Formats: sequence, structure tokens, C-alpha cells
Amino acid sequence: MRQVVLDTETTGIGDGHRIIEIGCVELVNRKLTGRHYHQYVNPERLVDPEAMEVHGITDEFLEDKPVYGQIAADFAEFIRGAQLVIHNAPFDVGFMDMEFGRLGYPKTLEICTVLDTLALAREKHPGQRNSLDALCRRYGIDNSHRELHGALLDSEILADVYLFMTGGQTALTLEAQGNKSQQQDQNAQAALTKIDGQLAAQLSGYGVQEQEQQAHAEFLELLKKKSEKVLWPS
Repeated sequence: MRQVVLDTETTGIGDGHRIIEIGCVELVNRKLTGRHYHQYVNPERLVDPEAMEVHGITDEFLEDKPVYGQIAADFAEFIRGAQLVIHNAPFDVGFMDMEFGRLGYPKTLEICTVLDTLALAREKHPGQRNSLDALCRRYGIDNSHRELHGALLDSEILADVYLFMTGGQTALTLEAQGNKSQQQDQNAQAALTKIDGQLAAQLSGYGVQEQEQQAHAEFLELLKKKSEKVLWPS
């Protein structure tokens, strides 16, 4: 089974915002292969100051980077046929659909499937914080080197979180536990089938012009995804 653990960074939240960074790491049969995809993207617009505080990516840094049209084919080929593993998938997939759609590409779910680890974490740990930082603490994963949020670093951390959350990394090398890990992947796939309908419903309204209150709520969702330094529940 080929999976691609993915994260993106963007210029901000809502209509008109763009992807500025994509980070992916590859898993095959629950093992990191060492293959990855990482790309900064010139969004052809300014980065919102609030978003810049989250990821630290500046307009000046992005000036000489390729635009999405120059990287779309390679990116689509890397994820084609895989299962994407994403924390808060509607956010990232919504932006990917927007970017692909501008170029006439199919929607993400026509290129690959998607597993939302935030939805899985909420099922596994109801009523608890389930941001990436909170899950790292819960599973004993060291993310102390993560001061700002970068797509590649976050995808590497999410890969560790996903493996622990769905069976533990020790199962990767112990043949006796191989069948257990396979069953857990099947369980995760079953959960994906349940989540896919919810994901499609959430994505169907992406890009619609929102009122200021909704835009503010969406930015809070970004902060909840990206940082544990938030006082409201996740």
C-alpha cells in the first residue's frame, strides 16, 4: 500500500488565497521509503501577516519560486494513485482542488484517495485536543525542533503520529505483528470510507465568498491545526 503524508502552507484563509509550500513523504506498507516531494510556490499575491506568523514564509523569499502551473504536473504525478494522509484534510485538499482547478486538472479525489488523521484522532480521542502538537505529546514524539511550521517538517512529524496512532512503529519490523498492522490499515481504510463522504461534503462549498465572521472562524481553524498555543478546544 502506497501512502503519501502531506502538508501545505498557504498565503492565508479563504477565497483568493494560494498554496505557497507543499511537503510530502512516502510510506509503502507502513515504512518510510526516503522519497519525498518538497516545493515552495510563488503565489502571485502577498502573504497575509497572520499566516506569515504561523509559517514564517515571506513574500521576498517566494519571489523567485515557480508558480503552481510550473510544478502541478510533477506534484500530481507524485501523489497519483496513492492514499494521501493529511491532518485536517478539507483544508489542504480544498486548496489543492482550487489550484488544480485553475489549470484544468481533475480534483484531488480523482487523482488519489484521502485519509484525514484529524477525523481519525477525534474518533480515537473524543473530547481531547487533537492538534499535531497535542498528538505528538500523547504518543511521545519529539517535535521540539518545530518552532515554525513548514510543510515538509510537518509531514514528517505527521508520518510518525499516523504510524503510532494506527498501530505503532515497532510493528514495522516484527513479522509476528505484521498481520495486526495490516488489519489496522484495513480498519483505517474502513474509517476513510466513512470519512470520504464527510470530506466531499466539506469540500463542496470551498471557495464560496464568506462573510468576515466566517473568515475569522476559518483562521481559528488554521491556528488549531498548526499550533497548540490556542486556548479554544480542537
